[in-house]
Amino acid sequence: MANAPKPATVKKESSSSASNVFATLVIPICIVIGFVIWKYVLGDPSNFIDNNNENLPLPNNYPGTAYKGGPIVAVLIGLLLTTIVFSIERLIVIGKASGKSSLDSFIIKVKGLLNAGNIEAAKAECDKQQGSVANVIKSGLKKYSEVEADTNMDVEQSIVAIQKEVEEATALEMPMLEQNLTIIATLVSIGTLIGLLGTVTGMIRAFAGLANSGAPDQSALAVGISEALINTMTGISVSTLAIIMYNILTSKIDKLTYAIDEAGFSIVQTYASSHK
Repeated sequence: MANAPKPATVKKESSSSASNVFATLVIPICIVIGFVIWKYVLGDPSNFIDNNNENLPLPNNYPGTAYKGGPIVAVLIGLLLTTIVFSIERLIVIGKASGKSSLDSFIIKVKGLLNAGNIEAAKAECDKQQGSVANVIKSGLKKYSEVEADTNMDVEQSIVAIQKEVEEATALEMPMLEQNLTIIATLVSIGTLIGLLGTVTGMIRAFAGLANSGAPDQSALAVGISEALINTMTGISVSTLAIIMYNILTSKIDKLTYAIDEAGFSIVQTYASSHK
């Protein structure tokens, strides 16, 4: 039993390493895809006058207008794809951590078995549920059985040992759920800032072109401004999606944490009430 935590630790470190490799590869790949979409989809000649992407976009042709927003649009498309990929990846990981069946039903079953004093059945329920929450609860139940068999520990020491076991198991499981959330949180700010950067550079180009033309051209100025604002729109889209997904993911993680705390408290209370 003393060697049991070691394989779990190795497994967590391996999973963490794989997640880091995934994060390192996803960002540049998504940006490259963003440039491909910008160049060959938005920049398709059919979106422009005389089928030439050097000309102005066709009237009301948004892909062509977005293409004229410049390479920053390609970066923003890449960041949007990055947000989508990481959000899906985190949803899958958190879904697996919840286990095979409803988390609420699982907690209710475990609490019922604990109240009935059926520790072995509670462990079996954890084996059926699987996932991070079940793993933490099972660790607490195993410690429950160990301290119950240890005649050298009093009730208070046993309770502390169970609480410590649950905390250590939680410390192993929870960081895996929070990985890559910092990337999504960072995209909330970066999306808007890069969008504004594209808008500012676009406005500079528009007014510089107007100044160089020697005569006011309201049509050219309007087109230049619309191209610049495409960057703002895309940047805001990235930030909006990122902040929505970040809040959804953190709320799901909070729910898992609450479920672990609730089950851990029930384990401790059950031990304390049965060993008065």
